[in-house]
Amino acid sequence: MNPYTTVGLALVAGIGIGGVAVQGLHAQAKAPVYVVAEIDVTNQDAFLREYASRFQPLIRANGGRILAAASGQSLTAIEGTPPKSRVAIQAWDSLEKFQAYYNSAAVKELRVIGDKYANFRIFTVEGLPQ
Repeated sequence: MNPYTTVGLALVAGIGIGGVAVQGLHAQAKAPVYVVAEIDVTNQDAFLREYASRFQPLIRANGGRILAAASGQSLTAIEGTPPKSRVAIQAWDSLEKFQAYYNSAAVKELRVIGDKYANFRIFTVEGLPQ
């Protein structure tokens, strides 16, 4: 076989294999997980001072990203009634990472404090691949 033909075929085969590999890697990429928390705060000052000020750095230190946090007066109702107190939205690379963080001793210890000043409703939403 002609050397130029051999090189040409090898080049085409390499591009094809590379394309398939890139598609495979993209398919393996996990979509982020969003954590939504509706928080009914019963003592705003103590909640912010003793709980939120310590919880937010803990989220960041474990790989979570705080995307939004708002209190009742800065929530805009589009349909229905917005939560009364606070809403927070976090992003995590995976549900497993969030669960490992949420089940950690540090979070359990801090939640004892948070539960004194608020009632929580927390759920996750799986993001879509980007």
